[in-house]
Amino acid sequence: MAAKSQPNAPKTKSPASVTNGRAASQGQWGRAWEVDWFSLVSVIFLLLFAPIIVYYFVMACDQYSCALTAPVVDIATGRARLADIWAKTPPMTKKAAQLYALWVTLQVLLYMWLPDFCHKFVPGYVGGVQEGAVTPSGVVNKYEINGLQAWLITHLLWFAGAHLLSWFPPTIIFDNWIPLLWCANILGYAVSTFAMIKSYFFPTSTKDCKFTSNFFYNYMMGIELNPRIGKWFDFKLFFNGRPGIVAWTLINLSFAAKQQELYGQVTNSMVLVNVLQAIYVLDYFWNEAWYLKTMDICHDHFGWYLGWGDCVWLPYLYTLQGLYLVYHPVQLSTAHAAGVLLLGLLGYYIFRMANHQKDLFRRTDGRCLIWGRKPKAIECSYTSADGQKHHSKLLVSGFWGMARHFNYTGDLMGSLAYCLACGGGHLLPYFYVIYMAVLLVHRCLRDEHRCASKYGKDWERYTAAVPCRLLPGVF
Repeated sequence: MAAKSQPNAPKTKSPASVTNGRAASQGQWGRAWEVDWFSLVSVIFLLLFAPIIVYYFVMACDQYSCALTAPVVDIATGRARLADIWAKTPPMTKKAAQLYALWVTLQVLLYMWLPDFCHKFVPGYVGGVQEGAVTPSGVVNKYEINGLQAWLITHLLWFAGAHLLSWFPPTIIFDNWIPLLWCANILGYAVSTFAMIKSYFFPTSTKDCKFTSNFFYNYMMGIELNPRIGKWFDFKLFFNGRPGIVAWTLINLSFAAKQQELYGQVTNSMVLVNVLQAIYVLDYFWNEAWYLKTMDICHDHFGWYLGWGDCVWLPYLYTLQGLYLVYHPVQLSTAHAAGVLLLGLLGYYIFRMANHQKDLFRRTDGRCLIWGRKPKAIECSYTSADGQKHHSKLLVSGFWGMARHFNYTGDLMGSLAYCLACGGGHLLPYFYVIYMAVLLVHRCLRDEHRCASKYGKDWERYTAAVPCRLLPGVF
């Protein structure tokens, strides 16, 4: 959606938008004020089964060579019991705990105590102290944007320690993969629980908190919008990008090193996964300042969904392709490899250029060229929570004239490329594109529900001009 991010939420007449005496006008900002039965069931399901899903995928690779149905078949036929599978699962070790503690400590230090210097000599990079969007209470948080710097330093230390000084083997992450899972879970649950306690007793901004009467929903979706400790440590920005996303490329490198150790070579499929996912990771850190104005930072509150998700779900399930290729090395034909590379690069190009077009349109207030032409836009207006009327524009040119969320289309193309690099032997590596499709479609619907409430009939004009969400002519 190409509308300019706004600091305040629109007014709404929804009966579910008023609780504890709060204005209904705030109902569309961030997560829900009240919880319907479907949301509650979904929350409880995820709290119960998301950790099991992660364990199941990792266990299936460790004990069943990534065959997803094999554990179920073994249990159903009596060849194995749950206790047998659990008994074969590596426990948390002292070494893994030390490694994980060192890792998190390093990322905290790089985030908190090393001001960004990349923006001083890297042309076009926006780093250093940047402002986020205005919150519903009128707060404008400042952030030290130094993710690219943290990524570079971390990887330099990795190569120096593993390859130059031989302090540790480059396979160290794979070799401790399941013990590290328990450490990541401990951190995920600890930070989520701390964030909830903090929101009750010492919130960063009381006016940016959202409470419901349901404990499980509060715990999962979060209460505080931007929980912080001190002036600079922002929970949401830190856990959204560090330690999970910084680790993503290191995890893939460790998987590649394990493949080299086991089979004497790194296959072209493993190279493709490493390269394409590294492009995505670097894009995130290059545009970290831009992400301050996205839904993740502006609207999502910080709870278990982000805290545990960033610590466990992201590093363990977003890297399944590399893990799979350790157990099933795939050497693609030249044509297959070229096709995967082309799809991945095309998807990235669409993702990045669509976001660039939207950002350019916002920054110039439409006084720019998109695809060599003056952009077309739909003028719209809305009323903010303070009763003031505002005007905005919805872009209908370039990629945004093809579909209302064409940046997500590019993201899905890239996700599919990661999976296709693994061939067609197993379902497991395709979990990522299936999950991303569900996630992005859900995000489309959330975004459009918010925009429909915000812009009213102007939004109807926009959807009539751009009828498709993701795939032109299809959806």
